[in-house]
Amino acid sequence: MSYIPRYIKTFEEGRLDEKIHKAFENLKKCTICPRLCRVDRTRGKKGICNTAVKVGIADFFPHFGEERVLVGKRGSGTIFISCCNLLCIYCQNASTSHLCEGQLYSPSAFASMMIKLQNAGCHNINIVTPTHIVPQLLLALKIAIKKGLNIPLVYNTSGYELPKTLKILEGVVDIYLADFKYSNPLYAELYSSAKDYPTITKKALKIMYKQVGNLKVQNATKGLMIRHLVLPNNIAGTKEVVDFIATELSPFVYVNIMPQYLPLGEAYRFEELARPITEEEYLQALIYAKEAGLKNLDPYCVEFLKRRGITI
Repeated sequence: MSYIPRYIKTFEEGRLDEKIHKAFENLKKCTICPRLCRVDRTRGKKGICNTAVKVGIADFFPHFGEERVLVGKRGSGTIFISCCNLLCIYCQNASTSHLCEGQLYSPSAFASMMIKLQNAGCHNINIVTPTHIVPQLLLALKIAIKKGLNIPLVYNTSGYELPKTLKILEGVVDIYLADFKYSNPLYAELYSSAKDYPTITKKALKIMYKQVGNLKVQNATKGLMIRHLVLPNNIAGTKEVVDFIATELSPFVYVNIMPQYLPLGEAYRFEELARPITEEEYLQALIYAKEAGLKNLDPYCVEFLKRRGITI
């Protein structure tokens, strides 16, 4: 039997409407994300995310550059949301996240993008940077369901999420694809103006894991995936991140430890960030992940270790 997305049951039971109502109520004095800007976005006001009611979208297409388990043979149906609530100084998509590149779309147009991606054969709908537009996403999803949407929904987030917003998303999201960027609050404050990022993200990941559990790699339809970008000079605090996942979530959580950091954006202003990571820094991050007992590393990580004679 083929997988039935979680949002289908939520819609059929009438609970999606309740979630949409709650989410839009939170926009009136915006407390959708941990920034707690408390502006009335329903009346055109904008907080840190620089977004009112209409959703900015930079692009959408079948994406073949995501994790293999999401891409499959026909791609991940990716929709890139404009603007961001975290705004890391080294963001590699700064034109979209910082400058809000893109056009504003109605919920109906947003829903039509989902249907087009499904009709193109994509394995899932992958919403990139959705945190600040959860109400609009839910409304668009309802419209898309009525048009026949029936593939898994991927919530591709920085990890900087409020528990009450994640509660609204329970029974809606199939796959949480979440970053865990920093374990040190001082670095989170310095580079993302979010001193509470480690604390907030740990709570968020626990909630996500409770909702969807471990990802089955052979059938990537439901589960938690965690991305961790290795930063130079151990700024990301990789050991602490790995220890948290292994001991407070599960050794079987899908983890992608990523090597592609580049000193983009304003990273040049900080000597400690003004270079790519070295191969040795990446190798040591993977070795520690192996020693900590993580059992479900992304295939790229496993292959990188194997090329150096290290097996998991």
